[in-house]
Amino acid sequence: MEFIVKNARPETLKTATLVVPVGEGGALGASAKAIDSASAGAISALLKRGDLAGKLGQTLLIHSLPALKAERVLLVGIGKDSELTDRQLRKVASAIYSNLKTLAGSDAVLALDELQVKGRDSYSKTRLLVEILADAGYCFDRFKSTKAEAISLKKLTLLAGKANLADVERASQHAQAIVNGMSLTKDLGNLPPNICHPIFLAEQAKALGKAFKGLKVEVLDEKKIKELGMGSFYAVGQGSAQPPRLIVMQYNGGKKSQKPYALVGKGITFDTGGISLKPGAGMDEMKYDMGGAASVFGTLRAVLELQLPINLVCVLACAENMPSGTASRPGDIVTTLSGQTVEILNTDAEGRLVLCDALTYTERFKPQAVIDIATLTGACIVALGSHTSGLLGNNDELIGQLLKAGQQADDRAWQLPLFDEYQEQLDSPFADIANIGGPKAGTITAACFLSRFAKKFNWAHLDIAGTAWISGGKDKGATGRPVPLLTQYLLDRSQA
Repeated sequence: MEFIVKNARPETLKTATLVVPVGEGGALGASAKAIDSASAGAISALLKRGDLAGKLGQTLLIHSLPALKAERVLLVGIGKDSELTDRQLRKVASAIYSNLKTLAGSDAVLALDELQVKGRDSYSKTRLLVEILADAGYCFDRFKSTKAEAISLKKLTLLAGKANLADVERASQHAQAIVNGMSLTKDLGNLPPNICHPIFLAEQAKALGKAFKGLKVEVLDEKKIKELGMGSFYAVGQGSAQPPRLIVMQYNGGKKSQKPYALVGKGITFDTGGISLKPGAGMDEMKYDMGGAASVFGTLRAVLELQLPINLVCVLACAENMPSGTASRPGDIVTTLSGQTVEILNTDAEGRLVLCDALTYTERFKPQAVIDIATLTGACIVALGSHTSGLLGNNDELIGQLLKAGQQADDRAWQLPLFDEYQEQLDSPFADIANIGGPKAGTITAACFLSRFAKKFNWAHLDIAGTAWISGGKDKGATGRPVPLLTQYLLDRSQA
C-alpha cells in the first residue's frame, strides 16, 4: 500500500473515502467541523439523531454528502478522552482498516492529524498509525490453493498541517521501512521448516545482499564452523540432515572509524528438542524458533531501506535441532569458540549453545554494543506472557536505550535481573559450565549462561519466546516483533 502526505483542506479533496474522527457525545474536531460546514450540517444532523455515539472504534459510513468531492465519509469514534493511549490508537486504526478493506475504491484520505496521543509528538504518532495500517494488510497465503481476495485499497493520503508536514513525511517513510522489515520477518517465520532451513536462510541473506548495495554477506558452512572451534554450535546441528550455517552480514553506512553495532540472532529453523525430545502437542510451532534470526533479517532490511548512517554487523547462528544417531546427548561435553567447556544436560536448551559461539565470533568486529535476540525460554512466557519481551544485559546504558526504544516503538521489553547469585545454578562438576540451571528462574539463568561469552563488549539479550509469534488457532503466525524495537534503537543511535 502506498502512503502519501499532503497539506490540504479535507472538504476540498476528491477521494473514494474521507476518514474523519468524531469524539464521544458528538464532539467535532477541526476537520469534522469543516466537513460539516461544507455539507450544510449533515454530520451534526446524523450525530444528533444518534446514528453514531463517537465511542472508541465505532464507525459510520456516509455516502454522497452534499458539496463534498469525497464519494463517502467514514466517521470513526475516538472516545471521550482528549488524548488517546497507544492501545486506543491501535483500536481506532484497526476500525478504520476493517472498514476500508471492504469498500470499493482504490484510495482514502485520513484527516487524523488533530488526534492527540499521550506522550507522542506528530512524528511518533503518525509513525505508529502508519505501521498499524500497513501491517494490517499482511497476509501469508503462499501455500493456499485459494488465495486471499485482493482488496481495492492501494493508496492512503495522510493530511498534515504545514508546520508538521516534514515530520509526518519522515514518520511515514520510517514506518513503511519498518513494516517492510516486519513482513520479511513474518514471511521467514511462517515458512514451513522443510523449506526454511539453514541453507535457505543463507540464500535469503545472499539475495538481500544483491537487492541492496553496501551489504556484504559471508556464509560459513559446517566444515568451517567445526574448523574454527565452534564446538557448541556444531553440536546442536550434528543430528540433522540439514547442515548448520553461520551467516554474517555487514552494512557500513557510517564512517569507517565508527565501531559497528551488532545484532546476533538465534536461527533454530526447527527445534524438536533433540534427544531431550519435546512433547508432541504444539511442536509444529517450533518452526518459529528461528524468530531471533528472522527479526535480525527484518531489522537489517529496514536499515538498508532507510540507509541509516551507522555501521551494523548481523550474525545469525542457524541450525536444525533433531534427534538421530549422530545427535548430541545429555551428558556430552563440548568446547566452545571461547575455550570454555559446556556440559550439555539438556539438548532442548540448544539456543544458548549456538548463541554463545556466535557471541564469541562477534568479538572480532570490535562492536560498541551487541544485542542478541532469541526465542530462548518458555520461562519468559511464564514470567511476562505474550505482550512483553524479556531484557537482560551487562550495561545499564544499553538496557536503558532499549527500554526507551521499545516504549517509543510500542514494542516493549521489561528488564529482568542478572545477579551473580543466579550464576551458581550453572555450576557443573565436569565442565566449566552446564547448559541449564534447573527449574528456577529459567530466563535469567539462560542469560547468565550467555553473559559468560559477552564479557568483552556491552551486551543485551532479548528473549522473545512470548512475542515472536501468536500461538495456536486460526490466528497463529509470526508477529514481526521485535523489528520495531530494534529499528527504533538503531534510529536513535543514528541520530545521536
